[in-house]
Amino acid sequence: MASLGFARRQFLGYSLLRPRSHIPSHNLSIRHASTSTPLTNTPVRTSLYLGLFALSTGLFAVYYFDCRSAIHRYFFTPLLRYAVDAEVGHKLAVKVLRSGLGPRDTQKDDEVLRAELWGEHLENPIGLAAGFDKDGEAVDGLFNLGFSWVEIGSVTPKPQPGNPKPRVFHLVADEALINRYGFPSDGHAAVLGRLRERIPVFRSEDEEKHASLRPASLLAVNLGKNKSSAPDSIADFVSGVRSFAPYADVLVVNVSSPNTPGLRGLQTRSLLEELLAGVSQARDEASLTLAQKPKIVLKIAPDLTEVEIVDIAEAVRASNVDGVIVSNTTISRPSHLRDGNKVETGGLSGAPLKPLSIATLRSLRVHLPAEVPLIGCGGINSGSDALDYAKAGASFVQVYTGFGYDGVGMCRRVKDELAEELKKEGTTWSEVVKRSVAALSLKEVKKEVKTAEGKLLAGGDPALRVLIEEAEELKRLVDELGDRMNKE
Repeated sequence: MASLGFARRQFLGYSLLRPRSHIPSHNLSIRHASTSTPLTNTPVRTSLYLGLFALSTGLFAVYYFDCRSAIHRYFFTPLLRYAVDAEVGHKLAVKVLRSGLGPRDTQKDDEVLRAELWGEHLENPIGLAAGFDKDGEAVDGLFNLGFSWVEIGSVTPKPQPGNPKPRVFHLVADEALINRYGFPSDGHAAVLGRLRERIPVFRSEDEEKHASLRPASLLAVNLGKNKSSAPDSIADFVSGVRSFAPYADVLVVNVSSPNTPGLRGLQTRSLLEELLAGVSQARDEASLTLAQKPKIVLKIAPDLTEVEIVDIAEAVRASNVDGVIVSNTTISRPSHLRDGNKVETGGLSGAPLKPLSIATLRSLRVHLPAEVPLIGCGGINSGSDALDYAKAGASFVQVYTGFGYDGVGMCRRVKDELAEELKKEGTTWSEVVKRSVAALSLKEVKKEVKTAEGKLLAGGDPALRVLIEEAEELKRLVDELGDRMNKE
């Protein structure tokens, strides 16, 4: 058998090496009949396969890189939610957006969506709240999704791991989320390094104007406290302001997370006044050499009494704070929650938070002048949700949990729905905001104050009236003393 195999191999080798003219004609005809079709069609078939592969790849790329694609909302996002732990899915999403290979919002925003904050004209009123990109890893990837405000953090001065895992829980039946992260943070130094890496050597006029490095967009840094710091100390926030003032358009003072012991205690009036005065002074000092100093915004909880809301409003009015975000997560558990994870400890966000957040926003709006904008946050899943906040007195809104459930196309979908709602009512976002803020904000009560000489003075400031009365009393005493000296 071995010799037979060797002879066969020798014959085949000899046949291949022989000139074609030496091969019998009947073998040529047989070979032609059996193999001519594959030899003739192989290049064509290969070209067809390559063309089909290129077309499929191109179509997938177009489909993938457009954030509106259904594959993101109905495939990738649910896959992450059900295939891996909630925190692991969160981190994977951040890594994809950080890579530069994430989807993008390729559409131009409708004119009716234009918003205004502190004289800045923004393309739309939809921002991303803090908590998604905690360490500033995916800033540009998030801006590419169409947000006009991206807020990173919370960032603490020193690195800390946060609370033990598991610490994030989906409440799918309620379109909600419970987290007890506890400010896991890489710390100021690491986050500062990432923000510095974004800055190009040569910048355009728009890049010079905004820390976001984009026109009509704002980059915010949410500042938190280390768990090891004294609960009533303001040093961590002051340190954050000094560190990030050159690299942020907005600095958010977060005193409302329920997952850091003692943090919400800073919402009491006396401590809050001290805190806001300290961070405002630090901001002003750090901005002396900057072309534009960042805004200071306070973020509050939804679990506040009316008295506490009034105290916060008084502290804000007495300080140089530029705005308030309403609100953070809630420690309450509405009775209508259905998901089994409702028993977990932590802050609840998502759809159940919306009524609480809007109620707090309405109450605060009444106690603040129109010049102090409010930013609504909590349970925004649609364009109509965003519009509800505008009608309650918010100038801008932020999303978080809805973004986690819907995926990268959420911002574009909400903007399209909001534009449709505004057009149905024949108005724009700016017009709705102007009407509601004018109607709901604190009205300055102006009274006529007469001096002893009968002169009218405008303004109803109690402190001014006290000064006038003291001056008049002093003038009366001086006049009496003069008359007595003349008599003597």
